[in-house]
Amino acid sequence: MRPENNKTEVTEFLLLGFQVSRRLRLSLFCLFLVVYCLIICGNLLIITLVSTSKILHTPMYFFISQLSITDILLSTNIVPNILHILLNNGATITFIGCMTQFYFFCVLETFECLLLALMSYDRYVAICNPLLYSSIMTHGRCVIFITICWLFGFSIMLNYTTTAAKLNYCGSNIIDHLFCDLFPLLELACSDTFIIDLEIYLLSIQNVIFPITVIVVTYNYIVLTVLKIPSSTGRQKAFSTCSSHLIVVSIFYWTLFSVYVFPTKDQSFPMSKILSLLYTVFTPLVNPIIYSLRNKDIKKVVQEVFHKRVTW
Repeated sequence: MRPENNKTEVTEFLLLGFQVSRRLRLSLFCLFLVVYCLIICGNLLIITLVSTSKILHTPMYFFISQLSITDILLSTNIVPNILHILLNNGATITFIGCMTQFYFFCVLETFECLLLALMSYDRYVAICNPLLYSSIMTHGRCVIFITICWLFGFSIMLNYTTTAAKLNYCGSNIIDHLFCDLFPLLELACSDTFIIDLEIYLLSIQNVIFPITVIVVTYNYIVLTVLKIPSSTGRQKAFSTCSSHLIVVSIFYWTLFSVYVFPTKDQSFPMSKILSLLYTVFTPLVNPIIYSLRNKDIKKVVQEVFHKRVTW
């Protein structure tokens, strides 16, 4: 901290993490380390399979590989710092470092919201307009969609993070959390937060309400179309292509809403930390598992790869 105009301006923050016994912290460290390795390996496996197997060179698997990239980046932005905090029973982070972590966290969460909506649109076209699917969801168009989502996240969140950084943080610099998140930062702000509260409202419409609306509308059309399929086998096959995506959407938005939509004042700090782990650690861990276990094409490619290695 440094004195300025008779005030103390924060130049670094102290992240407390889990204030528990040393033995429990070491156990948590080992747990998070294993989980982080599983996240990296699982998502890298998905990316490698999609990029190398011709069977998986479709828009759906291209989007799944983008989701895996997002999960790797999100967990890498959060988990290594958590490991450092657990080893040291708390750790300091510079003001710039904190805002940088917050910025990339917001960008990745925004991109995932848009990506899940884009994936639902892909399923809508595949099921409701199968004859036009190859002409609508071309590889070039999919790349353009993904690029727009990334650019939107980086540009919108830059303005949002800049507003958060311009707030006056004076007095306490202790963040009772695992990483630099929105509400713990606002707790330390001693200036008016009206502007950023307004931005939160607008961003919630753009980044949450709009994607959810797209997902709900597209799946309404999908369900109506699938119910018109005469054979039960055809209906089951159509629903199976959507089940993995629906599970991922449900987990992602349930964890997101549990932290940012429901009143946070009713949540204790330990509960807030646990809930934040769900969408920063748990979701990146289960996403590749869901797509691997529930996807016949991916399981087929994995079996072929292992069969080739065994025969070698």
